[in-house]
Amino acid sequence: MPTLQDIALKTSGSAAKLVSGHRMCAGCGIPVVLKEVLAASDKPVIVINATGCLEVTTAVYPYTAWNTPWMHLTFENAAAVAAGIEAAYKSLKHRGKINGEVNILAVGGDGGTYDIGFQALSGALERYHRFMYLVYDNEGYMNTGNQRSGATPFGASTSTVPAGKVSPGKPQWRKNLVEIAAAHRIPYVGQSAVHNTLDVFKKAQKGFSADGPAVLAVLQPCTTNWSFDSALTMQYSRLAVETNFWPLYEIENGIVHITSKPTNRKPIEDFLKGQTRFKHLFRPENQHVIVEMQEMIDDEWDRLVKLEASGVRF
Repeated sequence: MPTLQDIALKTSGSAAKLVSGHRMCAGCGIPVVLKEVLAASDKPVIVINATGCLEVTTAVYPYTAWNTPWMHLTFENAAAVAAGIEAAYKSLKHRGKINGEVNILAVGGDGGTYDIGFQALSGALERYHRFMYLVYDNEGYMNTGNQRSGATPFGASTSTVPAGKVSPGKPQWRKNLVEIAAAHRIPYVGQSAVHNTLDVFKKAQKGFSADGPAVLAVLQPCTTNWSFDSALTMQYSRLAVETNFWPLYEIENGIVHITSKPTNRKPIEDFLKGQTRFKHLFRPENQHVIVEMQEMIDDEWDRLVKLEASGVRF
């Protein structure tokens, strides 16, 4: 069983695959997510990185924060390139050109995963290429100004769906990427959150060792566009889990397993408070949105618990 100290040793010094020198926003959890995931690999890792916050801040020419083979792709084709690298790797091994073992990790934000890159991701999963896809989910197009994405939650105000006199924010519920990925009948899909280091690490280990494609979605609160104090990133990540807004669970070979069950579930208001994107919901005329949000969260949690209890393959 890994400890926090074990993970710390793998994310520092010469062992680190993502090092200092990046230009992430103060308080951003994306580097933490990447370090947790990369530490879970006991093999060299090839990273394929879609355009987004991670890419633009870790490879500002002529500098790089990467200490592992890394390739930058456009928003739409990270999974396709990962599939191509996996196919080339298998061919070279079959012909005896290389002998070593590697893990292949494709990485994207929610814009490059839920939306722009989804077709390539779905195709790669359906073709059963052996790689892990990691999405750091900050629930919007944060690199380009907080536009709404398929991951943006119901009721949030964004630059493209602003709250005002007519609209109380985004009218749609977010896309459920984990269940969509699981519907491709792949070996492993997990959902985690940046504050829970051991949970991220264990799920990344399972993803890397899966006999086929794997998907890992990790919540990463955006201090810039969720507009909270940069010291509170881990607090908001924890609140997302404690309110069941972002359940921690996995679907392994079609079987649902919840990896964290809040013993004293907090109301969704605890997560919404302090975020500029939700401040309009606390006006009297928008209170119904919070009520509806709570009902949806409760329904989704009850459904997830029933799926786990049934033991039926997803």
